[in-house]
Amino acid sequence: MKTKIIIIGLLFSMNVFGQNVLKLKSDTTKIKISKEIYGHFSEHLGTCIYEGIYVGEDSEIPNIKGYRKDVVEAIKELKVPVLRWPGGCFADTYHWKDGIGPKENRPSIVNVFWGGVTEDNSFGTHEFLDFCELVGIEPYLSINVGTGTVKEAVEWVEYVTSSNKSPMTDLRKKNGRDKPWNVKFWGIGNENWGCGGEMAPDYYANLYRNYSAYIKGEDFQKVICGPSGDDTQWTETILKGLDGKNHLAQGMSMHYYTLPTNDWEGSKGSSIDFGEEMWFSTIFNTMKIEDIIKEHLTVMDKYDPRGDIKLIVDEWGTWYDKLPGTKEGFLQQQNTVRDALVAGINLNIFNNYADRISMANIAQIVNVLQSVILTKESEMVKTPTYHVFKMYNVHQDANLVPISLETEGYIYKDKSIPALTASASEKEGITSITITNANPNKALEIDCVFGANSKLLGSKIVTGEEITDYNDFGKNEKVTTSEFSVGNIKKGILKLEIPAHSVVLIQLQEK
Repeated sequence: MKTKIIIIGLLFSMNVFGQNVLKLKSDTTKIKISKEIYGHFSEHLGTCIYEGIYVGEDSEIPNIKGYRKDVVEAIKELKVPVLRWPGGCFADTYHWKDGIGPKENRPSIVNVFWGGVTEDNSFGTHEFLDFCELVGIEPYLSINVGTGTVKEAVEWVEYVTSSNKSPMTDLRKKNGRDKPWNVKFWGIGNENWGCGGEMAPDYYANLYRNYSAYIKGEDFQKVICGPSGDDTQWTETILKGLDGKNHLAQGMSMHYYTLPTNDWEGSKGSSIDFGEEMWFSTIFNTMKIEDIIKEHLTVMDKYDPRGDIKLIVDEWGTWYDKLPGTKEGFLQQQNTVRDALVAGINLNIFNNYADRISMANIAQIVNVLQSVILTKESEMVKTPTYHVFKMYNVHQDANLVPISLETEGYIYKDKSIPALTASASEKEGITSITITNANPNKALEIDCVFGANSKLLGSKIVTGEEITDYNDFGKNEKVTTSEFSVGNIKKGILKLEIPAHSVVLIQLQEK
């Protein structure tokens, strides 16, 4: 179900003013916004795992079996539905048997992709899956295809999920876990066009078929490594390579990162020191994801007309230069109001394509890239992105409500983007509408057209005074969620003003 967006305004005029109208369509939909669209990603990268999620039982930082207590509580509050692990690029150098058994006997590993640090493998399969059980998250495991083998993958699946008596289940029991874990999401390879082996797409497609044939489970959702950005040739080749055996894959991944500069080799821009030009280019580039999604869905429709294979955007988010003074390869950045807008815009887009997108995973959950949580020693910060995810969790497993949105453009120099984005859903009689205003300079008036018998339940907002505001250690939050006064619905119409650089939630129900 797609959102109709009309930009009103002249492309090169700085005096744009248009009528902004949001209409909830009366026709109903049975399309469910999968809760997994609100998923997250955790990789052995920087301090995401060690120091972020896991500090060990002997740490002075309050913990539950080694997991940071403050992070556990924050993730539960956020209602994180699914978490991807162990990578990322790291996944295709990771051999799972190195991370099981007594910790003192586990061999170390050099993280060749991220900082060249040596890890002791104290956080492995048991630690990750037990953490998911502790916080109520569905695990999503990435299988090593780059340096692994089919045998290694099959034994991992057996070790984790089998209840039969076998050498692998005996080994699991020896390591302290009697019953299997319930793991249904399996990614077979990661970025195999790049750090996952620099493979040609036809070669990978055949390799995927080989792995998938041996990875069996009644409820398994197996994910084939899809494209980077707009690489439709990769998508075309791997889906053609399935040769009609679409049952081998239930999902296809897609990765898209938002950079302000479009320069992977040079500076990507600062995460905290920026003006309107970098603000605009970031929002402009993040909105490109919708056209990219459309391009890949067109190819998917060609090879999978029934839509059995879903699109899984299992890496997305902002990517800036590392913060000054932080380690190379740790990808540490701050998280401002700009990131809140990026999160709200992307989630609105994913919601509106819920008929084809079944999962998305923001990168990454703690301390890396566009994280929802930052930690430093015993302190923890909830980022602006955290507050947007928390506000949007009303959409999880709700039915998509079709909308039409007429929006003026936000124009900067010679470019224009929609100033407003929105999505809507209904669950248990409550309709939730989320709206973003990307214009950093002015509030926008909008007419929201609802049913004649609609009654307002409440509204919330995430924003800050400045576009560069962020939440820092030892300080009061500058960007948080607060109540938002929007007036009353009259004859089914709510006239409201969406503040500059903000993300808003409105909830209503029939009288």
